[in-house]
Amino acid sequence: MTSPLSGARYDLSLGDYAASIASVGASLRTLTFQGRDLVVPFEADGIRPVFRGATLAPWPNRIVGGVYSFGGADHELALTEPERGNALHGLVGWTSFALVTRGDDFVVLGTTIEAQVGYPFRLDLEVEYRLTDAGLYQSVTATNTGVDAAPFGTGPHPYLVAGVGSVDDWTLHLPAELVLTVTPDTLAPIVTVSVDDTDFDFRSPHVIGDTFIDHAFTGITAPRVEVTAPSGTGVALEWDAACPWVQVHTADRPAPEPSRRGLAVEPMTCPPDAFNSGTDLIVIEPGASASAGWTISAL
Repeated sequence: MTSPLSGARYDLSLGDYAASIASVGASLRTLTFQGRDLVVPFEADGIRPVFRGATLAPWPNRIVGGVYSFGGADHELALTEPERGNALHGLVGWTSFALVTRGDDFVVLGTTIEAQVGYPFRLDLEVEYRLTDAGLYQSVTATNTGVDAAPFGTGPHPYLVAGVGSVDDWTLHLPAELVLTVTPDTLAPIVTVSVDDTDFDFRSPHVIGDTFIDHAFTGITAPRVEVTAPSGTGVALEWDAACPWVQVHTADRPAPEPSRRGLAVEPMTCPPDAFNSGTDLIVIEPGASASAGWTISAL
């Protein structure tokens, strides 16, 4: 029997919630509440659209130019965002994770990031998805099984769906005081500034409209983003203290591709290009572990 192109499929259910996890990228393929989509889904027997629902590790977002220095050595990664010349979203987005254990309402998947050119460190990665009465909880745990300290960051990549309509129609509550400005060509970080008097101030909930967002936020006063539709339905994403950053993207796509179908909300343990800036970069010593987690729930 031929397996789906998105890898092995693990369907979870608990009460009004149901989810489907794909082994390629340890990806969230579908999540529903009472049959209503909470994320933009993708078909099991198809190539996952870009990074929709993927687990990002050992870095989220991008490393500008694919180059960085760590531990006194210079490293050069493959440019997986060639149009901007960056290394994008880590090394496991297209890795097929193995099953560790599972039940009706949870699954744990694992893989090893082998030492390689550009990232000469070895990490065991374990990803858990678990449905609870509060929604779908996901955690990522990295354990350094190599001989050298390893730089690390992680985060998810779901596209949230509030209800009927598109991103333009939905109301966003994003309690973040600071936004990271970026260059228009490579999206390289420039400086963190206040959201005061900018288009990115969603501390008081309001309609997104035609605002374009593809930025990282910090200075988060409450680690929770809420997106609601005019009908009153909505979705929330809440995360733990391991993630002081969140990337938000309005999922703009060039015609004729469907655009602004969901709002990407990506809690991150570090900002873009943290391998170079060192900002909030996790360094895992040999034998040690680091974890982060988040929950998507219906409103």
